[in-house]
Amino acid sequence: TPPPPMAPGAGFLLSDTPHEARQSARDLAAAATNLADLKEAVEKFEGCALKKSASNTVFGVGNPEARLVLVGEAPGAEEDRQGEPFVGPSGKLLDAMLRSIGFAREEVYITNILPWRPPGNRQPTIAEIAVCEPFVRRHLELIGPKVVVCLGGSSAKTLMEEDRGITRLRGTWKEMTLGASSVADVTAMFHPAYLLRTPEQKRLAWRDLRAVAQKLS
Repeated sequence: TPPPPMAPGAGFLLSDTPHEARQSARDLAAAATNLADLKEAVEKFEGCALKKSASNTVFGVGNPEARLVLVGEAPGAEEDRQGEPFVGPSGKLLDAMLRSIGFAREEVYITNILPWRPPGNRQPTIAEIAVCEPFVRRHLELIGPKVVVCLGGSSAKTLMEEDRGITRLRGTWKEMTLGASSVADVTAMFHPAYLLRTPEQKRLAWRDLRAVAQKLS
């Protein structure tokens, strides 16, 4: 017997049809005319299996007209509990990093490539990123920032469309087209969680932050 019809806008099961799931995400993202619409679309989307094991959908937080957007990889345990990106120790470090270049958390916008936590904080898979990518790209189009900072390797490879790892991508810049008429400068930095584990790399992070501040000046 054929499977029951899916609810309108529910997307597809990633495990069965990743191509259709990505197309469904692309259609839903394109139809969103503001961040509230996009958040609703993400929360209704059933095309990513991570949603079933996550406690919350972690959409994004901050100024919807921000000049600076930071994009991490995926929610961790604390983010999954609270439903907000970059809370806990990595969030506190990120806040301190932002303050060092004159920005409060409320002035910027913060989100992730994936809105759902991978079990055990494992690395996101290529398929999971591919399915959710249309949502984060629409996120950026709707905000229209001047600068996008990718935090961590998965975010950098996805948004900068590069195969190189974060060690080589950090500190480099590319232009990113956002919709029909907007362009942002995009760069990569080490993820705050990595900096907590590897504090000797904070020197490079400080250099990268100063470059971000210069782009925004």
